[in-house]
Amino acid sequence: MYTLDPNDIPAKKMYGMMVSAIGPRPIAFASTLDKNGNPNLAPFSFFNMVGSKPPTMIFSPVIRMLDDSSKHTLQNVLETKEVVINVVNHAIVQQTSFASSDFADGVNEFEKAGLTMLASEKVKPFRVKESPVQFECKVNDVVALGKKGGAGNIVICEVLKMHISESVLDEERKIDQYKLDQVARMGGNYYTRAKAGIFEIPKPLEHIGIGVDQMPTNIRQSKTLTGNDLGKLATVKDLPSKKEVDNFITQQNLSNLIANLSEEEIHQKAQDFLEKEEVVSAWKILLAKTV
Repeated sequence: MYTLDPNDIPAKKMYGMMVSAIGPRPIAFASTLDKNGNPNLAPFSFFNMVGSKPPTMIFSPVIRMLDDSSKHTLQNVLETKEVVINVVNHAIVQQTSFASSDFADGVNEFEKAGLTMLASEKVKPFRVKESPVQFECKVNDVVALGKKGGAGNIVICEVLKMHISESVLDEERKIDQYKLDQVARMGGNYYTRAKAGIFEIPKPLEHIGIGVDQMPTNIRQSKTLTGNDLGKLATVKDLPSKKEVDNFITQQNLSNLIANLSEEEIHQKAQDFLEKEEVVSAWKILLAKTV
């Protein structure tokens, strides 16, 4: 038996062992506003419900281990006492992962991740329109568990209003778990899909991606590319240059093919590369007619 004493190992190692052992964990996609009204959106997998009368949920923004600083979400809930918890399903999981990037203060993660801000009815933070279930909440308390990196902060939220997409309801107006298609976090890059099992999404840690908001309009508004496709495309640090695109098209003998494909077909071709996690190659296909 491999035994660990938290007092004898770095907090980062203990964190890694715990998140690998305790799961799957549901994801709270938390929408907040800062004191100046700027929106923030971030996912948290230290999350669950703890009561139904009053309906109560908790989630925990953890103090950063790198520099002992607090996350924007924590700062916002302390200042405004409001949050919207959006449920994450498979259709938005790539965009959710991208929203976890360490963006600078004031950056709108809704825009970066290509998600839609939907006005709430009881609180000021926006809902995620693409989320199948949204909870408008007031923050009743925040319990700090420490000040050093790795320490949690338990945000206790009371649900004021719950919104459920018609698309996930059955004939009896109950939530159909198969239609909901929830995902959950495990350790490292791993997630689980309730109806399909384990899959992997690399964490956006090495660099800050360009974001959906910086994509060409025809790609951002594509009727072929899904939200998950856009979430993957958003992770690149820079778009390929014209030379890189031309070399790729030549090496792959795609010149004649690209010339005769419609925009929709080009987007479908890019999807083939995205399914193989070849994001840069997908970008080269998408840009072949425009650079």
